[in-house]
Amino acid sequence: MHVVDLHCDTLLKMWLSKGELAFANAPQLESNKAHLQQGGVKVQVFALFPPPDLSVEQKLSSVLAQMDYFHEDVLGKNPEMKQIKEWDDIDRLRDGEIGALLSLEGVDAIGEDLSMLTTLYQLGVRSAGLTWNHGNLAAGGALDKTATGLTSFGVKIVNFLNENRLFTDVSHLHEQAFWDVIELAAHPIASHSNARAILDHPRNLSDEQARALFAKGGLVHVFFSPAFVKEGRKAAIPDLIRHIEHFCGLGGERYIGIGSDFDGISIPERIEGLSHAGMMQNLLHELSRYYTDEQVRGFASENFMRNRPQKR
Repeated sequence: MHVVDLHCDTLLKMWLSKGELAFANAPQLESNKAHLQQGGVKVQVFALFPPPDLSVEQKLSSVLAQMDYFHEDVLGKNPEMKQIKEWDDIDRLRDGEIGALLSLEGVDAIGEDLSMLTTLYQLGVRSAGLTWNHGNLAAGGALDKTATGLTSFGVKIVNFLNENRLFTDVSHLHEQAFWDVIELAAHPIASHSNARAILDHPRNLSDEQARALFAKGGLVHVFFSPAFVKEGRKAAIPDLIRHIEHFCGLGGERYIGIGSDFDGISIPERIEGLSHAGMMQNLLHELSRYYTDEQVRGFASENFMRNRPQKR
């Protein structure tokens, strides 16, 4: 089955290596081209993530440099990789081709300049999360101790995303900011989030949050970091499936997908049998023990295809 993966940090790892890691087959890259092909990944979303300890100017430079690796290495050296700029570009992918989208993980790099978001959109960004764990000029982050919602600048950003049919990603938002965004966003998603009822962590979604997303047609894509799957940081594929099962019980069967977080998992452990993108079919095979082929195809790609932004 084809897979749509809404989140990897491969561009960050390429940038940190200063170009030493080739996207085609560098073994250090968990979502390199060879692994994507092996795992049946048909669409991969590549995050642009600037490290949090940089200044605004340095963060923007980091984002632009990662985007350069995307265009020069990921696309430029691999003709099988096709940039997705319009949502129906996915439908035009041929056999053997892989769609590649850009997402922005936190809007810190644009500072207070909304026109910079316009520029990033023109360069191919099709999804944006307002924060990464900690608050900024747009909203509160998931790990903030003090409740902070969406700011007036954040409202402008969400309105921009709505107007241009981009996803608004809630995965790293503070819960107060989440509720502000869910009221406003036309296309909300959680690109890489698990169920808080299974593992209590502020980066995971509460049942109320998940239900609100499903009610609005929003997608929730589970991710593969063991630290957000099971206590103890050692996890197997059935442990991840518990999160999918829980979301299904909340009414999310037609809104669940995959957001691996490959190349961005900060701990050395990996889910047993899901060490890199080439192992994606292991998850689908295990899911087929519990769900119908139609349901598994939904989790793998078809829920995303059905719920992506539509033409005006």
